Amino acid sequence: MASCNSTLLIPLFFFFAFAASESLIDQSDSNPTDCADRWIHIRRLPSTFNLDLLSNCSGYPLFGDLCPFLPNHGLGHKTHNRSQSWYRTDSLMMELIFHRRMLEYPCLTSDPRQADAVYLPYYAGIDAMRYLYGPEVNSSADQGLQLYEFLQEDLPEVWSRNSGHDHFMVLARPAWDFSQPLDSDPPTWGTSLLELPHFFNVTALTVEARAWPWQEHAVPYPTSFHPANLSLLESWMQRARRSKRTSLMMFAGGGGSPTSSPNIRRSIRSECENSTSNVTNNVHGNGFYGGAGGYSKLCDIVDCSNGICEHNPIRFMKPMLQASFCLQPPGDTPTRRSMFDSILAGCIPVFFEELSARAQYGWHLPEDQYPKFSVYIPKEDVVFKDTRILDVLRNIPRARVRRMREKVLGLIPRIMYRKHGSSIGLRAKKDAFDIAIEGVLQKVRSRVHRGQIFVQ
Repeated sequence: MASCNSTLLIPLFFFFAFAASESLIDQSDSNPTDCADRWIHIRRLPSTFNLDLLSNCSGYPLFGDLCPFLPNHGLGHKTHNRSQSWYRTDSLMMELIFHRRMLEYPCLTSDPRQADAVYLPYYAGIDAMRYLYGPEVNSSADQGLQLYEFLQEDLPEVWSRNSGHDHFMVLARPAWDFSQPLDSDPPTWGTSLLELPHFFNVTALTVEARAWPWQEHAVPYPTSFHPANLSLLESWMQRARRSKRTSLMMFAGGGGSPTSSPNIRRSIRSECENSTSNVTNNVHGNGFYGGAGGYSKLCDIVDCSNGICEHNPIRFMKPMLQASFCLQPPGDTPTRRSMFDSILAGCIPVFFEELSARAQYGWHLPEDQYPKFSVYIPKEDVVFKDTRILDVLRNIPRARVRRMREKVLGLIPRIMYRKHGSSIGLRAKKDAFDIAIEGVLQKVRSRVHRGQIFVQ
């Protein structure tokens, strides 16, 4: 199997040299009062569960080469040499990004008995590739078994204390990718990690959760924006706030071929292409072009077929900054990283499924706040009932659009992952990582408390 070259392995080993010490900050500065109910223990795992997986970053030819995305502790290379906040981040690096940020968490403890929660630095999404794209596809029901065996053999009292209820891990893939039934024969897509009874009590942070398992909770996809100080964040937010919105709506994505069966992406492309034609042909007839609403175009499409936008935010961020509304149709699964890209741009997201966001990211985007920063149009109404997206959006009063955009801009700190080692001023603002850890601690506290009541 191919492996990373030495220039990539050096920073990886440097990173894990820090990881071995469990903390990159001086824990003596932690206030015991501030850390009450917030202590976390990072479980020491063999390198087979993390570092070794990264060293094989080019070993999955059917998937692609992950090695370019390892620099900067998983943020990837900068988009250009002078960039201070923008990186070519792959969402599969979320496990590495979380691990690096955990090392800066101010309430770490080396004593698991003192911990309120236990973090398992297992890179499950990367490990899954050998089952999804590698030679072990027929053993996909085995993912996680070696980890469980280790947890039972090495300091088993850490696990048994609360039967795993106080443990959590991060999955950089949708939960569906780990939800293959154990009795699938032949194996279907995915592994069976989340179907193993051994891990039913473990909280799993994933980029997309299923609707029913209590232990799963969705957290934002990593975007390409990782500021290191408060000035960089505020500067970007000001740019997004002042950006002139010349398009009513835009869609960045692939799919929707005219030859495909009826679906929301096909409807979006059809409406967008027809509206552009109508605006061009009737500029003087309806006065909309450069007139009503101040938009020079009704709809803009950025073709991101075959993943060409995934690591190049320059392709889609400028059009998003120029649009009032960003369409977020479901794809292979309900959620999209593009939703968080649009929030960064101050572009109001338009959803077509409840599972795309409202039923997912409750810690970061409270469910009762969605009408204040987004638009919901059922995809069935668009595909089968001739509802025109443009009509819905044009009927929203300008004053409300301005309020919604301001609400979207206010969400930026909550959905971004700031750069590790960031300034004290920026650390005062809770980002996606901070909010996720708070949610985990509350979830674990509730589960452990219930278990103690049940035992009593």
